[in-house]
Amino acid sequence: MTAPPDRSAPRRLETVTDIETIIGRPASMIMLKQVGALDEGCRAVLAHSPIAAFGYRDRDGTGRTTFVGGEPGFARALSATRISFSLPGTGDPHGPVSLFFLLPGVGEVLRVNGTAAGRKGAQASVDITEAYVHCAQAVLRSGLWNPPAAPSPPATRIEGGGPLSGPGIADFLAAAPFLALSSWDTVGGSDTSPRGDQRTVARILDDRTLAIADRKGNKRADTLHNLLQDDRLSLAALVPGRSGVLHVRGRGAITDDPALLETMALRGTPPHLALLIDVEHAEVNGNDALVRSRLWHTGARPDRATVPDLMAVGADHLAANASGADGAPPAFLLRAVGAVPGMSRLLRWGMDRAYRSGLRKEGYGDIRPGAGDRRGSRHRRPTDVVAGEPALRQVRVAEVRRETPSAITLVLEDAGGPPHPFDFRPGQYFTLVADIDGRPVRRAYSASSAPGASRLEVTVKHVEDGRFSTHVHRGLRVDDRLAIRGPSGSFHARLRPSDDTVLIAAGSGVTPMMSMIRTRLADRQGRDKIALLYSSRTLKEIIFGDELDRLAHTFPDRLSVTHVLTSEAGRLDTNGVRHWITRRSPARDAHYYVCGPDPLMNAVQDVLAGLGVPDEQTHQERYTSRADTGSATTVPQEMRVEKDGHPLATVTVEPGQTLLEAGLAAGLAMPHSCTVGNCGDCMVRLRGGEVTQNEPNCLTPQQKSDGYVLTCVGCPLSKVTLDITDP
Repeated sequence: MTAPPDRSAPRRLETVTDIETIIGRPASMIMLKQVGALDEGCRAVLAHSPIAAFGYRDRDGTGRTTFVGGEPGFARALSATRISFSLPGTGDPHGPVSLFFLLPGVGEVLRVNGTAAGRKGAQASVDITEAYVHCAQAVLRSGLWNPPAAPSPPATRIEGGGPLSGPGIADFLAAAPFLALSSWDTVGGSDTSPRGDQRTVARILDDRTLAIADRKGNKRADTLHNLLQDDRLSLAALVPGRSGVLHVRGRGAITDDPALLETMALRGTPPHLALLIDVEHAEVNGNDALVRSRLWHTGARPDRATVPDLMAVGADHLAANASGADGAPPAFLLRAVGAVPGMSRLLRWGMDRAYRSGLRKEGYGDIRPGAGDRRGSRHRRPTDVVAGEPALRQVRVAEVRRETPSAITLVLEDAGGPPHPFDFRPGQYFTLVADIDGRPVRRAYSASSAPGASRLEVTVKHVEDGRFSTHVHRGLRVDDRLAIRGPSGSFHARLRPSDDTVLIAAGSGVTPMMSMIRTRLADRQGRDKIALLYSSRTLKEIIFGDELDRLAHTFPDRLSVTHVLTSEAGRLDTNGVRHWITRRSPARDAHYYVCGPDPLMNAVQDVLAGLGVPDEQTHQERYTSRADTGSATTVPQEMRVEKDGHPLATVTVEPGQTLLEAGLAAGLAMPHSCTVGNCGDCMVRLRGGEVTQNEPNCLTPQQKSDGYVLTCVGCPLSKVTLDITDP
């Protein structure tokens, strides 16, 4: 690492005159591109943007910058002057806030400034005071949309005990070409602007000081003017291809110190100014918005023809404000020029040439505005087009039906477009994904309805302190949206049922059994028999009690139901299960399906083994409840992924991420299904390193002994090597 210059007393700029003497004033047309409400063009950008940088302060005045979103249209325009979006975490934005919205493959960004309008649950609202299109130079300088580069070599160790010497900080900054920088003035204004540079946008000078080059732009200089009034700032930095964000808070100053600027020169051309940041806090965290938005998967980028042209949006804003403004062309002339066929394409060509020329003068190489964007498909790598995470199916809640005081059934159907049937095997489950407190939370629930219908029913029992079940019971309403993945699981009824089917369940373990019962009894010509032994705590807690009684009455020769109330008779044990089965005398080829808590599962297994029932005729479903994995380590860890002995990729697992989340974020087609530790589809062999994973899960003791781990609930404690060859 090059020794920093002597900065014992660098010159600090402290007045507007100091700044404008060096960078000048913005042209009047630049300021005329600003509007006070969302027009059609702004709304189109919001509808297509999957991610935005968001700068705000908590009520205690702590500044924060992060990235929000995850899918196109995440920010909802409630009116021309108010938007809302999901904000992770517990901090409540207060006072002036600011955002900029990114469109994958596009250089320009839409900047929106306003005031926090409150927060309800995970939804934060913003009252808009101004919006405008920002030029593409920051994105172009950083090469943000180019294919991710190979991992950088480890950065030089930062000595000292300051925030920048923390684990993973220097390595992240050495590879980060892009960041969002937030600042505030003293009269209710906020600014979050993009900053980009070649390879490294923020350079470490010592264990608590960063330097960011301020190169030529449109001369608005909002950040610089804000820092003259209030030196507190925050930033969030990105590394293309990684799903983590570096969050920094501190105090900033502006300098034109020649010795410092010379260290930032490109081809002999130094920046005109630099920001010095006295860092008070720095940490790297995984970011769900980056994971879900898949910014660097070129195969997932929107089609060029559908994405709004931000330069045209800016031109519309200029035309709307031009009438009567000094030095501005007449509005009618601007509109007439914009209406000429092919003019938009010609203006884009001219602007791209201007960008290219300006960047060359700053010392950059031949940066092409189209390189790496949606027009640059020649730059794709094989992993860029691999959709690591299959698309989720978007559904709406069509009905919420109360089954017992602690269990409800959600009736789901496709959200938008024509309804399609839900195909699965009776007994299989689906993974439900809900946005809770700004983060996607997944849980697996068995289908309780029969397959083939356009509506899917899943029954959810409330679990004390259960994050997902509490959200379902207290927060979900008709017309709310969810996403689902599935079906999953090998616990399902046979295509050709045996003459006798024996079902044993406790509590919510009856839900997959209900799907089997409904499916078989729907076949009016069927002659097979079903016997259900069902344990519930009290009479009121019998899920589907009325329907089971009705079906048993309607089909007395095919369905028998035996209830056990544990509040009266105690828990089902080995003797009780054996007595019930022997009294039923099932056929020798009967198949047994068991779902419930471990004591019941173990009791049934002992009984069936004692009766000589072959293993292939017994089927069990063990439910696990995934607790929040949390952060197993505060240090980003390297994960090497192999298949059949051949290396596939090396990716970074951010603090708070699972192995699976990191792999999918990097575009790897890693095996998975339920994502909650139930199904075993994500089981891989750990070839090196140490992993911690949530318990209980579906791995058997033998699988654990053989070195297998579940990537969906596993977090690395060190560098790890995984073999994803199908076990």
